[in-house]
Amino acid sequence: MYPVIRKYYKPIQPSVSDTDNDINYQEIQPSKDIENFIYCFWQLKSQQPLLKDYNYRVVSDGCIDIFFDHKQPAENFVMGFCRKFVQFPIGKEFDYIGVRFLPSAFPHLFGVDAKTLSNQSQELYKVLPDFSNWITSEIKPMDSFENITRRLNERIIGIINFQDIHYDHRFLDSLKQIFQRHGYLDTEKDLNTGLSSRQLRRIFNFYIGTTAKSFSNVVRFQHILNAKPSIQSLKENKLYFDVGFFDQAHFIKNFKTFYGVTPSEAFR
Repeated sequence: MYPVIRKYYKPIQPSVSDTDNDINYQEIQPSKDIENFIYCFWQLKSQQPLLKDYNYRVVSDGCIDIFFDHKQPAENFVMGFCRKFVQFPIGKEFDYIGVRFLPSAFPHLFGVDAKTLSNQSQELYKVLPDFSNWITSEIKPMDSFENITRRLNERIIGIINFQDIHYDHRFLDSLKQIFQRHGYLDTEKDLNTGLSSRQLRRIFNFYIGTTAKSFSNVVRFQHILNAKPSIQSLKENKLYFDVGFFDQAHFIKNFKTFYGVTPSEAFR
């Protein structure tokens, strides 16, 4: 794949709170062979049964994820682009493992229209029956996260080697411009890549699952997360002005849509 995505974009999910000592979240990087398609493999696991049901918050990151229940791998799902944060009640005891595909990688690999996955999670067998069956038959509850990661690496390398992937460089150049501008641009005027407005909308819906403008807003939000600002630095440096927010109220409202809480709560 055109190597622009990993170079320019780091899709962050907030780590589990330091106060949640009974919950562990970890990420493992993919092998070099697939790093332009996969951002990471991840695991979210309760260390012991919790006193109350846990609500796991997923923030907008522009990615598509495959995930499954480690104890019951037949329960496997795919989650598409989300225009706002999503909260999952996952019970008192859980062990989920997932694959986070970089933006546009999933449709490039599998030919699936990303728009059909947007703002929802659905059973993987309805979208990729072969991959779903492979997870069900090959992943065992006693396998370690590291071993499962190795198997997933091998499986995805095999898929890449089998595919003859076509890349539309007008689309990839548009992605590059969005990343380089940290999502702060007028997608109708600033994306000079030879695509008409109609083509741009169609191609972003297919490869990302939303419009170029909506995706740019997520990239802008992720840029702020990557900056790891403190509450104090947000007040003093006004980072949000640099990426097109005209006042603090507009920034807070936008941030809360993607994260689920205000910046002061997120960066406490």
